[in-house]
This record gives sequence, structure tokens and C-alpha cells, in this order.
Amino acid sequence: MLRITRFALGGFMFLVSALAISCSGEKEQAVTNSNFMWFDCEANYERLSCPDSIMFYLQKCKSAGFDNVVVDVKSIMGEVLYDSHIAPYMGEWDGNYRRQDYDMLSYFIEYGHRIGVKVYASLNIFAGGHNWYDRGIIYKEHPEWQSIVYDKGELIPISKIKTNYNGMLNPADPQVQQYQLDILGEFARKYMDVDGIIFDRVRYDGITSDFSDLSKRLFEEYAGISVGNFPEDIIYWEKDPDTGEWRYREGEHFLKWVEWRASVIKDFISDAHAMLKGINPDLEIGDYTGAWYPTYYQLGVNWASTDYDPSADYDWATPEYKNTGYAELLDLYMTGLYYTLVTKADVDAATGVTGPRTEAAMDNSLTYCYSVEGGAELARKLTCGAAPLIGSLYVEQYKDDWSGFTRAVKQVLEDTDGLMVFDIVHIINHGLWDELSAAVHDASAE
Repeated sequence: MLRITRFALGGFMFLVSALAISCSGEKEQAVTNSNFMWFDCEANYERLSCPDSIMFYLQKCKSAGFDNVVVDVKSIMGEVLYDSHIAPYMGEWDGNYRRQDYDMLSYFIEYGHRIGVKVYASLNIFAGGHNWYDRGIIYKEHPEWQSIVYDKGELIPISKIKTNYNGMLNPADPQVQQYQLDILGEFARKYMDVDGIIFDRVRYDGITSDFSDLSKRLFEEYAGISVGNFPEDIIYWEKDPDTGEWRYREGEHFLKWVEWRASVIKDFISDAHAMLKGINPDLEIGDYTGAWYPTYYQLGVNWASTDYDPSADYDWATPEYKNTGYAELLDLYMTGLYYTLVTKADVDAATGVTGPRTEAAMDNSLTYCYSVEGGAELARKLTCGAAPLIGSLYVEQYKDDWSGFTRAVKQVLEDTDGLMVFDIVHIINHGLWDELSAAVHDASAE
């Protein structure tokens, strides 16, 4: 098996791919053939402020072949779309208002179950602000919980970085974790009839966060060491004298730091899983992440199975990193196949990177994992059948070629256990219901 090594060439990042990736004990996983439509809370705020509209779009989803919907009920600002005694209520967005007693999710559950559609709720976990609007709990209730970013040699609160709209929290902070667990517990008790919860943004902002004094202390306790030069012993910055471009470099404790951050996320998901199942054993627990595993470690996330050993393939993984995998804690896993290249043959034919690479932790490599087919294949191997694999597509990426969207839908349904479409707003705005329905039903008939 070839170890995957990183190197730069011609402005792009290339990876020497492993010949094979295997699990120590791959499990048989039945294909679910379940399709999920996602309803983003901000993009659909006005649209979902009327019960009749909720019923209308549930019926549209059902007719298009979607037997599940995911309803965003906790925004990246930390505000929620239901009456909570813990989290602030999102009573306004873009000049549109809702009464706090408007129970949007109850309408989804009532109407969805009436027509045979399962309803899942999505909650953004370690997100606490929208930096483009200076809004969220990091701006009001809890500024002390925001991530401290080590950027170009400076330590900066994330709320000051206006090029990044995500105002992320520090996932390692015990107060942050307990706050999120309290919200999840309150939600699960309030909505005992919801079919499942999908975690979103259970992650760090990026490799440059969090570098607070608290994170330093917690890391030292985990690793059993004292970091003499923080944060440079983790990462340090260099500026190219010719181009003026800044690049971070890996310090002596970088690999252990990567392992520790992944353990933080694994432990939180484990705690949340135990608590939620204790409240409602029938509640399905899912997670959304990006599919680009070779660089997803930068977000502190290891969505693989513990049966898979990343250290055999990746130079950023310690032998202990495998213990941070959490696929076994999920009832379903949504992997973001956010690529315009659909097949591995498309990658072979490409002369350069195509489509935007703007999602967190993406790089500019031209490899199979940056195609729908290749990404699904990698996710299937790394999760080892621990949970149903739901291939997820971002509709707006195909706005210059809707035929590519149709191809991607069919590819996902061929390679995974189901399809998630993000987001219904793009289907509506671009009038893609007929194309989506045809692709789903054609794939199901094959």
C-alpha cells in the first residue's frame, strides 16, 4: 500500500494515491435508497414562515422522489427556530419576522408524517456567529467562546476576520460543549416525534484555530507535554520574500495536535450520542461533513470508522489517530460530494482544477476524491459500512451546466445509499423540479 504524501507542483497540490484502502473488518451495510432534501434556515426563512408553504414543498419533495427532509433549526449564529429556554430565538432574518410561538418544525413533522415523509432536524453545533452581519452569540451572549485564530503570525478573535463568514466557537471549551449538549437535550425532549437529528459544523474552523490559552492547556494535559513555544511549536508562519504570500508550516507537536483535536470532536459526538439515545432510543443520529478526507483533518474531524487506520496512508495521522473515528456512532452519514467533476473518467480528462474549491479544508488537488464517483468510493471504504452513506450534492455548483447536475444525481444514487440535495432554495430558484424528479426516478428504475 502506498503512503499518500503531499507535494506542490505548478501551483496545484497533487497527492500520490494509495493503491488500496482497506478496513480491518468491513461490515455489510444494506442499501437504504433514501433521498433527503435540505431546507436551509436562512435561505428559506420567509418561505417557511407559513404552514401552507411547508405543506406545499413537502408535497413537491415527495413527488420528486424524496422520502426524507432535513430542516435547519439552529443557524450558524447560534440562534434557533423554535422556542428554547437556552438558545436565543431567530425571530428575524432579512427583514422578515416570526413570532416566537410559531412552531415551524411541528408543522413539518405533522404534515410530513401525514404523507409518508420522515423529518430530520439539522443543528449547527460549533458555530456561533455570522461575521458578515456581526450577529450571533459570539457578538452578544458569549464573545468569550469564539475561536482564536492564528493567522499570518497573529492571534486574532474569529469575529475580527471578515473574510470568513463562519464565526466558529472553540470546540474544546468544556462550557461550549455543555451548552451545546444542553441545547441538543432540550430539543430532543421537545420534539419526541422528530425522526432524527443531523449534526452540522461539529468541527473546528480550520487548521489555524483554536489557539487560545485554554486549548494550549487542554492539549498539554492530553499529550502529557509542556509546549514551550506556543503556537509556533504547533504551526508557524513564513512569508515568501518574492511573492509576499504567507504559508503556515508544521511545528514539532503538529501531529499530536491534529490527533488531539480529532479526539475532542469524537468525544463530543460520543457524549451527544449517549445523551440523545437516552432521551429517545428511536432517534436517528446523523452527521454531515465534506467528503475530502485527505485534508479534512484540518477541521479536527475524523468521520471514518475506527476499523480504518489513516496512518497507513496519510503523513498527518499518528498511529493513534484511528481511535478518533466516529462512524460507528452514527445511524447515517451524509458526505458532501461538492464537485463538478462527476466520474473518475472526468478527472482523467481534466487539464486542471474545475469548479470552486471554497469549502472549508478543500485544496487544489486533481485527484479522484474530488469527483462524485471517486469521493463516494473513498467514503465507502473509510466508513467500512458502519452507517448508511448518503451522497450529498450542492446544487449551485452546476448552474453553468445543469446536465452535470443530472449526471451527478444519477452517480450518487449508483454509488451510495441515498441522495441529499443542498438546498431546496436552488431547486426552486432555478426551476429544476422536473430535471431532479426525472434523474431520481430514472436512477431508481435502473
